[in-house]
Amino acid sequence: MTRIVRLDGPRAHDAVGALADILIDCVDGGASVSFMAPLARETAVEFWRAVAQGVADGDRHLLAAYEGDELIGTVQVVPAPTENQPHRGDISKMLVKSSARGRGTGADLMLAAEQVARQAGLTLLMLDTTTGMAGERLYARLGWTCFGQVPGHALLPDGAMSDTSFFYKVL
Repeated sequence: MTRIVRLDGPRAHDAVGALADILIDCVDGGASVSFMAPLARETAVEFWRAVAQGVADGDRHLLAAYEGDELIGTVQVVPAPTENQPHRGDISKMLVKSSARGRGTGADLMLAAEQVARQAGLTLLMLDTTTGMAGERLYARLGWTCFGQVPGHALLPDGAMSDTSFFYKVL
């Protein structure tokens, strides 16, 4: 059974190693999530340390999915940093370990992220994802609206060009 936990600053710092493992696994599996393969462990750890600090500073919300004691997935809700968008946030780094996919963990994380966003007073969420991949189908199933695609927007971890689909959801 998967359980979704909202991590505070200290718990986020404690989870850095496991979060780095998930990020490396996803990049190795071809996920276009801002990093190129092979992703060095230290780079992944540095990224998650910065995220944990952002959680501690109140700049973002971090959710983690666990099966037993194993961290198998994560997602972030990042409120918009601009003064004229206090109602908006971004979904960032929705990642599920390859060995845990196909069991609804991604959907559970996204639904929990939407709830956290509502509790934070956000009424509009946005995200982007690689066109044609599983994430795109998941977001559409969960009621997100695709408002456009940009060809060649990002590189896949192996260096191949990929298109990106942009989504929003009114909460």
